[in-house]
Amino acid sequence: MSGGEREGARRRWSLGPPGGGAWSFPWSSRSPGESAEELVAGLLSAALEARRRLDETEFRRCVKVLAQGQGLRQAVDRALLDALHRQVTHAWHLGWQPADVVRLVGRRLEARHVRLVTDAVAAEMRAYAAATVDDRWLDQIEAIGATVWWGRDEEYLREDGDRTAMVACALRVIHLLATLPPLERLCPVPGTARRTPGSRGAAVDERMLARVRALLAKAESTEFEAEAETFTAAAQALMARHSIDAALLASRTAGPGGADRPQGRRLGVDAPYEGPKAMLLDVIASANHCRSVWSRHFGFATVLGFPADLAAVEVLFTSLLVQAMTAMTLAGSRRDGSGRSRTRSFRQSFLAAYAQRIGERLEEAAGQAVREAAADAGRDLLPVLAAREQAVEAKVEEIFPMLTMVGAGAVSNREGWISGRAAADRAVLDVRGKIAEGGR
Repeated sequence: MSGGEREGARRRWSLGPPGGGAWSFPWSSRSPGESAEELVAGLLSAALEARRRLDETEFRRCVKVLAQGQGLRQAVDRALLDALHRQVTHAWHLGWQPADVVRLVGRRLEARHVRLVTDAVAAEMRAYAAATVDDRWLDQIEAIGATVWWGRDEEYLREDGDRTAMVACALRVIHLLATLPPLERLCPVPGTARRTPGSRGAAVDERMLARVRALLAKAESTEFEAEAETFTAAAQALMARHSIDAALLASRTAGPGGADRPQGRRLGVDAPYEGPKAMLLDVIASANHCRSVWSRHFGFATVLGFPADLAAVEVLFTSLLVQAMTAMTLAGSRRDGSGRSRTRSFRQSFLAAYAQRIGERLEEAAGQAVREAAADAGRDLLPVLAAREQAVEAKVEEIFPMLTMVGAGAVSNREGWISGRAAADRAVLDVRGKIAEGGR
């Protein structure tokens, strides 16, 4: 597409007809001299404007004409695919990553919209050579299942016998993507990365992560508290030692602070009870030399730290959240003396107490790991760890210069608080043995 054609496309997608005013509806045929592409561009623009104004009646009128208008099928399909492609690309340049986009669409819309945006991501990624896409980006593409399964692009619009529903679905996704705010950029956008073969393995030992995941899976599945405690403790000890080894290795490489640098990773924090869940993630991050910044409106937290530590935080948060939710559910519901439900306040307090106690025990375990490693490595370890802590803090200030502190929510249920701390005591960390046994 030439520069003039791109400019024409941008003009056609402005929200409203040339010269201002409002579009008139319904349209069932083209005006004299008007091409199908021009009519469709106007209709799509008007539909997006109606969506912006929350005018559902006008939006549905636009959708009906786009879906049922005579001679418009091919022009509509092309316009929807083009808009999806351009909005996905625009999201990348705003700092959004594949998992962020899919997560937000899932929070704001429905499963059909999630499938469509996932396919749009897969379609857009065909434009980039793998060598120009960051490993973290490729990991997310794999995690969300963004693969090209269709022969012609029109197929991933998924008409499925209901063209009106398909057009409405695509327009709702396009509108949501078009209204995304900028985010902090955590890694290069596709097409700009320069991957170095083997670089990921140097930062994060995949074999170690496999052992950790196996240990945590056993902790989640066992019915015996002592076994869960042992497996979780073994996983944390393994991750802590790997983090220390990575820090020592990086300190010996050329350049200030070594080749290793702090990075960022966004982890989902879903409803309900987002506050205590974000608190749990924060204490796990802190114990593993990372910082967590919660973006409640978007349903995620940004964790900043060194690659090995970020991997540890993610796998541990995933497992401990499963254990926390299982323990909370087993604790049952609650009612007051008048029969009114107290379940929500009980669970809110349960999870907050669980998070606080987990934090205390993780800090104990992390401190023990450092003391043991320092005894082996000598005095060089503590300055190395201090320098890495400072590097993480500097990264936080760089990416979030206007960061403010907020509370995770009030605790109002004493029984829930006590139960949560008891569950945390059962779930995590004071046995440090059986690492080799649990990893087999």
